[in-house]
Amino acid sequence: MPTFHVPGADLDVELSDEGGHPVVQLHGLTSSRHRDRLMDLDLGRGLSGTRLLRYDARGHGRSTGRAVDTDYQWTVLADDLLRLLDHWFPGEKVHGVGPSMGTGTLLHAAVREPDRFAGLTLLVPATAWATRAAKAEIYRANARLIEERGLDAFLSADLSAPRPPATAGTPDTVPDVAADLLPSLLRGAALSDLPAPEAIAALDVPTTILAWIDDPGHPVSTAQALVDLLPKASLSVAETPADLAEWPAILCDDVARHG
Repeated sequence: MPTFHVPGADLDVELSDEGGHPVVQLHGLTSSRHRDRLMDLDLGRGLSGTRLLRYDARGHGRSTGRAVDTDYQWTVLADDLLRLLDHWFPGEKVHGVGPSMGTGTLLHAAVREPDRFAGLTLLVPATAWATRAAKAEIYRANARLIEERGLDAFLSADLSAPRPPATAGTPDTVPDVAADLLPSLLRGAALSDLPAPEAIAALDVPTTILAWIDDPGHPVSTAQALVDLLPKASLSVAETPADLAEWPAILCDDVARHG
């Protein structure tokens, strides 16, 4: 796979070029292209006739990174995304898709350069604004846990946590991140939040938001708040694995409609 250099990291990038509309696919915190496939969050698997750019965010998967907390703030990840788009799709409007941290990255990039995006498909948006502080403290506590007691202590707690019912049947997975970088990734997430509500309200980009129930780290309340703010947004909430299985088709429809 080709690599793309950004300040402080080399990003591992994959382009599936079948012609057609450009699409960029992101992943969530501690995940990667590979891990998202295991978790049924690789919505791009249902696309054809597009130019689909997938990449591992800095510090994740096959991309490199530094043990610098601020490198993993969503605003920095948005810088990386915009550099990738300038290189692979210069001057073109793209469709962006991604879960959680990927949603945060896309929204920061879109608020900064709205003309770069033809549409967005945002999956399981994370805690934001009023609900963010408590989650940020959990990230910081987990970073300390890893540093003081090791990665296994964190994994034991993480794998024992309840999972959203829509993900029933998907395999247990572990972070696709080097252990020495994981505390910095978590602290970078703790430093991050979605753009200000008034900035999101000014974002005139067609958006579909896909959420699921019973996930405190990705509450439906964030998805609903985004729908209320965005001028052109719709919401679909998954309760079962069958609902989750519909998401790739929703992305296909979004790309066809907005492309």
